[in-house]
Amino acid sequence: MFGRPLLHIISHNTHIHFMRGRFIGLATSAFLSIASIILFFHPGLTLGLDFRGGIVVEAKTQGPADIPKIRHALMQENIPAAGLQNFGSDSDILIRLDAPKENNTEAMQSLVDSVKHVVSTAQAGTQIVRADAVGASVSSELFRNGLLALGISLLMIMLYIWFRFEWEFALSAIITLLLDLTKTIGFLVITRFEFDLVMVAALLTILGYSTNDKVVVYDRVRENLRKYRSMPIQELIDLSINETLSRTLATSATVFLASLPLALFGGVSLSGFAWVMLFGIVVGTSSSIFIAAPLLLFMEEGRLRKKTKVTPKKL
Repeated sequence: MFGRPLLHIISHNTHIHFMRGRFIGLATSAFLSIASIILFFHPGLTLGLDFRGGIVVEAKTQGPADIPKIRHALMQENIPAAGLQNFGSDSDILIRLDAPKENNTEAMQSLVDSVKHVVSTAQAGTQIVRADAVGASVSSELFRNGLLALGISLLMIMLYIWFRFEWEFALSAIITLLLDLTKTIGFLVITRFEFDLVMVAALLTILGYSTNDKVVVYDRVRENLRKYRSMPIQELIDLSINETLSRTLATSATVFLASLPLALFGGVSLSGFAWVMLFGIVVGTSSSIFIAAPLLLFMEEGRLRKKTKVTPKKL
């Protein structure tokens, strides 16, 4: 009685023929990834402060913020605000400014001090919560390092799977992860979330989660290859997915529910990260079933059997 779970997400004895829809899954994934790549080039990502350089000031006013008054006060001081908006509540404001032409530490600090003074005097009782400044040279270096981190992580994942399984497993996993990554980039373009170091962390987290999910399926495929030597490869992959489906969905639901409150109530600094995480969880879970498994089927059909055959002993 006490050993039974209170809620089953899905039965442990499912017999779903996932591989029958492999062509639809691959075609849909290819279409979404191609569309995401097009969106990446036009209109492109909305680069955050870390990657484009500039100044971000968060402030909290007493009562609802008078956005037109604050904008007018900034204009009077010859400070054109690239973005001035509410976030969270009516009393929270976010100000974004491009980096000054001088692009040095003194000019950046002077502009930050000017913005603080103008905002504090434009509406009495305003408190500055945060003020960050990043120069253009630093932002370009951060952008290169962020892309380098993504590239190295993909390489390490491929080497890990190659070492643990075979090269066919590693190649199908990397192709799937690249498709997951492109879809997430497309999601960032559509939602206009700022792409900054926080989003790089979100992408790396998604890659790690998606890899873990695929390794679970691959482990079961390898076990079943040794256990059912005469079973057709398509049926064997379907069996492996069904045997791990309950665990996969339970893990995904746990991570999804843990990220959902951050997306809804995390504020401007965390909500974007959480929404990208939620999207990545859905994409990573579905790709393990409808992308990674079909790719493995196409690549391994006729090869895995040769590897698992036992060489007869000579008499």
